[in-house]
Amino acid sequence: MKKLISFLIFILILTSHSYAFDRKGFSPTAPFSVISTFSAESPKQNQVTIDFNFELTNDPDIKRTNLNVSYGLTDKVEIIANLPYNISYHNSINGNGAEDVNFGFKHRVIDETTYLPAFAYMLYVSGDFGNEEFSTEGGFGGGFIITKKVGPVKAHGNLIYFRPNKEGLKETWNLNLGSQLKVSYNSSILFEIIGRKAIDKNKIDLLEWRLGYRVRVTDFSYTTFSTGFDIKNRTPDVRFIFGISLVLPGEKYKRIVKDAD
Repeated sequence: MKKLISFLIFILILTSHSYAFDRKGFSPTAPFSVISTFSAESPKQNQVTIDFNFELTNDPDIKRTNLNVSYGLTDKVEIIANLPYNISYHNSINGNGAEDVNFGFKHRVIDETTYLPAFAYMLYVSGDFGNEEFSTEGGFGGGFIITKKVGPVKAHGNLIYFRPNKEGLKETWNLNLGSQLKVSYNSSILFEIIGRKAIDKNKIDLLEWRLGYRVRVTDFSYTTFSTGFDIKNRTPDVRFIFGISLVLPGEKYKRIVKDAD
């Protein structure tokens, strides 16, 4: 009888879904990013960027908004603040509330040259702000960013670290690889692969590829549509994101047109 009970418990463990909550965490501000991959580029000095997006995932079912605000302290230093808010979790309106609020900065220390990529680093802190279920009780982190343009493609790589304060949670790492392909003077195709170590155990809990499209609507506004798909039977298995970004003051885009002979 004991062997039968032990066997049933073992089967339940194998067949149950085991995952940590999919926290948004510290995120980049579009359009100075791919989707979730940071770029070494930043707003110009005294520019303010406001990025608001809505995210919908399946398994687990999460409806979430995220507000990012960035300020160009200089042409190379960007201050970033963001606050994710979960509208519902597992299709329950009671499972709502804010995640941790994040505040940090990004500094581009090397500009891109013909042969060398641009290099930037970032540091940030998180504060315990919202729902206990979604919170890490704050923490701190940092990361490294490289960006290189090759023809019409801009490629980006990130290595990001975060150490939570909440007891029982472990340090986590993100490895992000992204690219932007310019298809017209005001639009780009976005692609990235996101990998993340779990925050509650020493294993990978997210491996996802994402595809998106960004359009510059006016001199100061952008829209971004993107979707993500699980690679390695992790969760969530499908993700949809829609975002609107404002860059103030805006800049007129100079389109060069050659006269026909």
